[in-house]
Amino acid sequence: MSIQIKQATAEDSLFLAEMILQSSRAGKKDGLFDLLFETNDDRVILEKLEKLTTTKSKSHCHYSNFLIAKMDSTSVGTLCNYEPRIATKESFMQALSEIECVNQEERLEVLYACDFELNKRTLMFDFMEEKEGFLDVGVLKALMQKSLLTARLKGYRIAQTIIEIGSLESQLLYKKLGFREVKQLECELYREKFGRAGLSLMSIEF
Repeated sequence: MSIQIKQATAEDSLFLAEMILQSSRAGKKDGLFDLLFETNDDRVILEKLEKLTTTKSKSHCHYSNFLIAKMDSTSVGTLCNYEPRIATKESFMQALSEIECVNQEERLEVLYACDFELNKRTLMFDFMEEKEGFLDVGVLKALMQKSLLTARLKGYRIAQTIIEIGSLESQLLYKKLGFREVKQLECELYREKFGRAGLSLMSIEF
């Protein structure tokens, strides 16, 4: 079966929501959106994430930042790539406000406590996920190759991603795709909320 890569549209919002939730939990009981939406009810979280992908404010969760991998017309994986100078903390706050998720400054503190002060001309990757049952068939590699090709055409030469310290599966996957770890930030607040020591910044030059 061949893998086709396409740009996500608003009609893909439910699948994007599923992949965002899967990515944010990453094997933990609670992820960022469980915390922000104050619930572990998947139905409620997915409904809110669907809306978050289609807000007027183009946060990093907006559908326009996503590529989708398809096999036999079935969506099987996602990769988000965004520019931190555009998808800012402020745009994320505005997007949350649009879906009536307000007064989140305190909860978002855990997200920004590990601040890497990203280069605004670096492309960021996030939500690289594949559906269960489609592991090891080249989905993520195909998504990454397409993203890097597009990024190069836009003039980018460095891309980065942030993963959790101790997330060995993600670390091995990104290293396999050519990324290297450049910095770690341990954070007591992050450990307290999610049981992980902090975050790791990985980078690739292309």
